[in-house]
Amino acid sequence: MQVEFCGEWFDLDEREPFLIGREGDLEVDDNPYLHRQFLTITQVEGMWWLNNVGSRLSATVTDSDGHVQAWLAPGARLPLVFARTTVLFTAGPTTYELTIVGSSPTFTSSTPSLHAGGETTIGPITFTESQTLLILSLAEPVLLGRGTTASIPTSATAARRLGWNITKFNRKLDNVCDKLHRQGVRGLRGGQQQLAVNRRARLVEHAVASRLVTQADLELLEANAREMQAQE
Repeated sequence: MQVEFCGEWFDLDEREPFLIGREGDLEVDDNPYLHRQFLTITQVEGMWWLNNVGSRLSATVTDSDGHVQAWLAPGARLPLVFARTTVLFTAGPTTYELTIVGSSPTFTSSTPSLHAGGETTIGPITFTESQTLLILSLAEPVLLGRGTTASIPTSATAARRLGWNITKFNRKLDNVCDKLHRQGVRGLRGGQQQLAVNRRARLVEHAVASRLVTQADLELLEANAREMQAQE
């Protein structure tokens, strides 16, 4: 089993836990929002496990094709059963991505049929063009920096990117989060402790991990920018 982060590869020892965090075998970043000890990878009776040993942060875990996705909350663990597993997590304003690669996968995923038309369709979820633009405006830095680190834009910055006022942006963000929440995506709605930055980060993690949007879709943002310039 190996871990790749920002182009650097780490070999895992079956006998010892592999620690990921501000300190450990993989020192992600000197980010005060990141736990000193956040994730561990361990082997138990022949099965590799990803464990969240932090107290606040969660991670989005997906197979290489984005067909299977899980939200790894504090105290939870998941078996690593795919040949390549992508892990995204956000600490403060920064999103990180790493890949876990195994030589003996337990499961393989099949490719679902996707429909492309006037709207974006991923499984049962359909988004309007403006909703897709909103997701792209938030996910753009992560999509451009796949496999590295990126900062998620504030709502005000993303709204300016689209030429919207903040009221319109927040209304559409509510609509997108509600739509995904109804489809079972966790972390997009909550009580008073559900901070806005956490909601944006969770949306970006889910959208990137599940291939809801890809780097190729960023052309929609550029087309929108050209249209705004033409109207000026």
